[in-house]
Amino acid sequence: MTRTPMRFPGWPKVLFLVIDATLINLAFRTAYWMRYEREWGGIVDPAFQVPYREYLPFALLMTVILLVTFKFEGMYNGRRGATWFDEIYAIINAATTSTIFLMAAFFFYRPLFFSRLLPFYAAVMIVTYLGLARLGERFIRGQLRRRGIGVVRVLIVGSGEMGRTIMRHIVAQPELGYQVVGFVDDDSESQHDIGRFRALGSIAALPRLVQELAVDEVIVTLPWQHHRKIIRIIDQCKHERVRSRIVPDLFQLSLSRVHLDDIKGVPLIGVKEPSLQGWNMAFKRVADITFSGMMLVLVGPLMLLIALAIKLDSPGPVLFRQTRVGRGGRLFTLYKFRSMRTGAESEVAHLSTYNEADGPLFKMRNDPRVTRVGRILRKLSLDELPQFYNVLRGEMSLVGPRPALPSEVAQYEDWHRKRLDVAPGLTGLWQTSGRSDVTFDEMCLMDIYYAEQWSPMLDATIVLKTIPTVLFGRGAY
Repeated sequence: MTRTPMRFPGWPKVLFLVIDATLINLAFRTAYWMRYEREWGGIVDPAFQVPYREYLPFALLMTVILLVTFKFEGMYNGRRGATWFDEIYAIINAATTSTIFLMAAFFFYRPLFFSRLLPFYAAVMIVTYLGLARLGERFIRGQLRRRGIGVVRVLIVGSGEMGRTIMRHIVAQPELGYQVVGFVDDDSESQHDIGRFRALGSIAALPRLVQELAVDEVIVTLPWQHHRKIIRIIDQCKHERVRSRIVPDLFQLSLSRVHLDDIKGVPLIGVKEPSLQGWNMAFKRVADITFSGMMLVLVGPLMLLIALAIKLDSPGPVLFRQTRVGRGGRLFTLYKFRSMRTGAESEVAHLSTYNEADGPLFKMRNDPRVTRVGRILRKLSLDELPQFYNVLRGEMSLVGPRPALPSEVAQYEDWHRKRLDVAPGLTGLWQTSGRSDVTFDEMCLMDIYYAEQWSPMLDATIVLKTIPTVLFGRGAY
């Protein structure tokens, strides 16, 4: 029998959203009272009085901007490890952004004498009201969790130093609402209780224990050399419909430098459904269409020069067309500027003994098939400019996993296929973390992390990091 997972219910999220919207409008009304009724910032001439109803559309605009920003900041996701200061920081950022938009709107809306001080007062009151509301909510939720209401039952996999650290931190912070039911480990020396923490047997017992102990979440603290076992545990958790999370320093990747959820400072990677769904997907698609269309216009002259250089350098077509695997395993035709001599694909088998990549990839540092112009194009990633057309068509995205060949996908292990949950991209975490120097498993882990943790800020960060990576040709061959 498959258990029903414990999920963060939807109604508290709606309640928080309604409370936030109410407090934002109350803050705006307070700002109006401060400026026009208390006349903070100077006496207001009666001729310049603006009725509050004229400000209502701008109060609505500010509310929408703030709520959308809060959503992207993950403030309605129920993160247990987030501190009050994390929330205040997000509120201040959102209030600053909305104030800038409001000031711009006031500047262009000239018929009435709108106060330029009012948005500033509104921002201050928004931070005050929402900050106090979050403080009260944290106190109430903490008290409920201390009484066992809303508690998440956690099973720890691994009893090494990291596993013991996680268990100690959970016990030290009852307000987070976690309860350790015990731990499992295949180490024969770890089959005894550790203080108050119960030893529940080997990892093979995990599916049974999840059912018997009504486990809500599994935290994996195994060393990364057991990555196959970790992936198997994740699949078991998915089958049992319980949340699984992994201590990220196991991966020994740049992922550990990214802020994730945490338990008393110990970061965790959550294994969850991709973030790119619904409105997030629509937002990303609009951004892709806008940016790719703009880039095709801007780099059009450069692309004509590259096409001419390719024609003069070697015989053959300007564009290289190749079938790649997109989101959900759908096939599409990828376009690149040709950087190799014609017939290069038929030589792969002959050159396989010189392959420098691991897994299903094929990479050669000094590939003899690459042309003179092609070497320059590859070094600066200029051969990928035609892929903006793929982005415009919706087959690719500006940021995402590296587009895979069907022959590579045929060699995937089950966990590798999670990188196909999102559209492939022109650039990604792999591009900014070593490009060709990254191992195949590392690249897959980065792609899975991207799919689970997507946000507009993550996309913007990757794009900005891609620029110096491409200009200096880091990891490219």
